[in-house]
Amino acid sequence: MTAANTAGQRVAVLSDAETATGYRLAGAEVLEATPETAVAALERAIQNGNYGLIAVDTGLIPDPVTATARVMRGRDLPILLPIPSLRDAFSTDTVDAKAYMGKLVRDTIGFDIKL
Repeated sequence: MTAANTAGQRVAVLSDAETATGYRLAGAEVLEATPETAVAALERAIQNGNYGLIAVDTGLIPDPVTATARVMRGRDLPILLPIPSLRDAFSTDTVDAKAYMGKLVRDTIGFDIKL
């Protein structure tokens, strides 16, 4: 793909309605879906051809690459990037939210901040 072909490529996030607001506030283009409509929405976005990267909430589609293998056949783009569901990230059943946020801060700035 040449530079001219990639100039129009956009980035989007496939997310549920609840999480979509946060992504929009951060300036991201959002494609909203429910678990029932997510695969169809992702397939439409792939076939649209306007996206170079689509970040996919794994709460909607746990394995977006496998789920869209048929429509991705023969395509290089978009790149599908699975991202953890915020609901899963902050679920008290699976993750200690304080430890999760501490790890994000530590990974980002290189040290812990204690308040």
